[in-house]
Amino acid sequence: MRKVFGGGRVFDPRGGGLAAADVAIEGGRIVDVGIDLDGDERIDVGGKALLPGLFDCHVHLALSTIDQWRLLQTPLSYRFYEAARNMRTTLGLGITTVRDAGGADLGMKQAQADGLLAGPRLLISIRMLSQTGGHGDPWLPSGGEAPMFPPYPGSPDAVVDGPEQVRHKIRELVRDGADVIKVASSGGVLSARDDPRHPQFGLDELTAMVDEAAATGRWVMAHAQSARGIKNALRAGVRSIEHGIYLDDEAIDLLLSHGAYLVATLVAPQGVIDAAEQGALIHEASLRKAREVVAIHRDSFSRAVKAGVKVAMGTDSPVTPHGQNLRELGLMVEGGLTAAQALTATTQSAAELTGLEDELGTLEPGKRADLVIVAGDP
Repeated sequence: MRKVFGGGRVFDPRGGGLAAADVAIEGGRIVDVGIDLDGDERIDVGGKALLPGLFDCHVHLALSTIDQWRLLQTPLSYRFYEAARNMRTTLGLGITTVRDAGGADLGMKQAQADGLLAGPRLLISIRMLSQTGGHGDPWLPSGGEAPMFPPYPGSPDAVVDGPEQVRHKIRELVRDGADVIKVASSGGVLSARDDPRHPQFGLDELTAMVDEAAATGRWVMAHAQSARGIKNALRAGVRSIEHGIYLDDEAIDLLLSHGAYLVATLVAPQGVIDAAEQGALIHEASLRKAREVVAIHRDSFSRAVKAGVKVAMGTDSPVTPHGQNLRELGLMVEGGLTAAQALTATTQSAAELTGLEDELGTLEPGKRADLVIVAGDP
């Protein structure tokens, strides 16, 4: 049956604006976009905007808090029910595709694809590769461990050192269903005992990651906050830089020359501060780092935008709670993107980053009928 969504305004990322048009759908695909289209069923959208389904390229659906004490007190199985709620919440924003940066596993992905869970389609990394003592190593001074994600079958521990361990772990993650490989090539904010200004993993290890991932047709996304960690990751050939807090001019040049994407997650540092103010138990060192980087992070993003770096939208939710993902678009506009460019970053550019541009990201014939209807002027 041919269904027509008529009387709307279609967003075209290539043109950067909204234009009056109808969208015809048949068999789950867009078959036509134009004026006064006929169909078996016509749905008048009353002048609303028709957008491609939105993306969030950096989320953690299996996490609902950054409060370490609450995480330690939450049964592992309970997190899967929370994840189901987070998926519904995310889909309710018009986000129909996410790249999960750690936590979601193959079971969650299959449950969504099979219709058992309502939520966006998932691209999963399962676990972030971390070096001993680095961002993501759950070791505690007491001798215990406090992992954000306890290891279990299909979601292995991922603290590794040296090219051989790296290659073995990537093979394990690919076996477990990972669509993309994630690595921490620098310290971070929420890891209390490292520094976001310091690099992690050597170039040989990062190169081994990219090479091993590429052997199975996968890309690497790098949590990279320090200038050197960003540059090492780019020289190794990663697909995207996540966060990019301490970008310098050389790092921006490498982003441009390698054609890599920046997924800035601008909402994240302020999200740490907000969570602490609302009572979340967050280490004082993490809170101090979050306060230090807010302005630096936004300045780095602005310089990258001005230079023409490719940008895709990501949030790092739940650092900022699930359901508030679209706050990132406002910060991207404050950082120098136009409103149309920010929408493009969460549609067409995000689809290109994730390799889904033939199916998603724009409303045009042949692509999936993946669209969002929005009142007003987005």
